[in-house]
Amino acid sequence: MTEKYICKINKSQSFEVKLKESVFHPTGTSDEIIKAVSANIVSPGKVLDLGCGSGVVGFALHILGKSEGPLHASDLSSDAALLIEENAKDLGIPVVARYGSIFTPWENESFDYIIDDISGIAEDVAAISPWFSKTSCRSGKDGSDLVIEAITNAPDHLNEGGKFFFPVLSLSNSKKIIEAASETFTKVQRIAHKE
Repeated sequence: MTEKYICKINKSQSFEVKLKESVFHPTGTSDEIIKAVSANIVSPGKVLDLGCGSGVVGFALHILGKSEGPLHASDLSSDAALLIEENAKDLGIPVVARYGSIFTPWENESFDYIIDDISGIAEDVAAISPWFSKTSCRSGKDGSDLVIEAITNAPDHLNEGGKFFFPVLSLSNSKKIIEAASETFTKVQRIAHKE
C-alpha cells in the first residue's frame, strides 16, 4: 500500500503526493518553509529544491507560480529522486530530478532561488527520532555540517540577485549556522520564526 500526503498550501489550494518509507516525509518544517519562501519570492525564477524528499516544498512553490520553467530538485537519496519524478508526473509539473550530495548534482548550474531543506538535526537526536528510522542523517554531532556546507557553496550556484533560503532548527547548533551564513552572504535575514 502506498502512503500519501496531502499538502495544504493555503485555504484554497492543496495537492497530494506519494510517500515512500525510505524517503524523508514532510514535516511542520516543510510547511513553514513553503509559507516563508513563497511570501519572499516576488517574481518567479529558476528554483532548486535541495534535499527535496518527496518534493512537497518545490511542488508547492511551483503551484503558487514562484517557479519558472521546470522545477529542479535533488536529494542524497536515489529513491527520493525517483519518487519526485513520479509525483511530478502525477501532478503535471515539469521536473529535473537528480540525486547526490548537496550541490554535486548541479555542477556549473545556477538558480534564482535555492531552498535548502537538508537535514539540520544533531545526529544524537536523529538516532532516537522516528523521523530518521528509515532514512539517513549525516548532519554531524551538532546538526550543522550539511547546512553549513550548503550555505558556503550556495553563492557558486546563485544567479545575480538570487536568494538562498534555509531553516535553522533548535535541534542543531543554530549559532554556528547563522555565523556561517553571515560570513558567506552580505545580507542574512530571518523571514519567519516558529516556536
